[in-house]
Amino acid sequence: MKKIFLMLLAGGLLVSCASKKDLEAAIAKQKETKELLDTATVKLNACYADEQAARARIESMREQIETLKNSNNALLSNQGDLVTLSTTGSRNLERSLESIREKDMQIKSLNDAITKKDSVTLALVTSLKSSLGNLQDEDISVNVEKGVVFISISDKLLFSSGSDKVNESAKLVLGKVAKVVNDKPEIDIMVEGHTDNQPISSAKFADNWALSTARATAVTRVLQEDFQVSPKRMTAAGRSYYMPVASNDTAEGRSKNRRTRIVVLPKLDQFFDMVEKGMEQAKVNAKKETENKK
Repeated sequence: MKKIFLMLLAGGLLVSCASKKDLEAAIAKQKETKELLDTATVKLNACYADEQAARARIESMREQIETLKNSNNALLSNQGDLVTLSTTGSRNLERSLESIREKDMQIKSLNDAITKKDSVTLALVTSLKSSLGNLQDEDISVNVEKGVVFISISDKLLFSSGSDKVNESAKLVLGKVAKVVNDKPEIDIMVEGHTDNQPISSAKFADNWALSTARATAVTRVLQEDFQVSPKRMTAAGRSYYMPVASNDTAEGRSKNRRTRIVVLPKLDQFFDMVEKGMEQAKVNAKKETENKK
């Protein structure tokens, strides 16, 4: 009887060990799958937002191209056989064809610029998630909305209740954000302070406007003084309780609304310079192509 009992006990231990290993493997696989899903979701959100703007621009250019094509068809109908076209008509046709080629190349240039912008956004999100990945989701999150990257940090991580002094433990988080910002000189940031709708009145803060602005300024000052983020690249803004992300009717909703949000601002002048240079190059290429066909 004792031997049977020992054999059953050993078998149970083996099953327990095997189950624990399977569970650990499943958890690791789930984490890996979630990271892949987060990256794909970020990329998809950015693509959706920029696709709408690109479609509008492309549609406008297509309408212009269609107008030019109609003009060419009318010209051909009026002139009859191509052999009998006058010198003036031929020149007009060449100019029209060159314009069509230019528009086509401009559309391609615009699409290339948007694709590059999406790639930069995705790389930024990947860097942020990699740097901040060991934190709890309820304390900090990285999201993309309409092609703009947002880093949201809960106030319970950054501040004590009713205070604008940044907790020492929160500086670890801000240091990781600062490293990504310092590594990417092509971006600026806006630090936004947000509160819930509960009234506040103290000797230091007259209302939620004052509290949210002071907290945004405090975070900006830590980024500058402790982590050497250039002040020229930062803006501090107080939002009070006018941009909630949840209902203020519950304690849980108010907790979500009390947050500091860092908005990553791509330098749009660089993006538009890239588009403008692409347009100019498209014009040069179209002209060369027309000359080569003569």
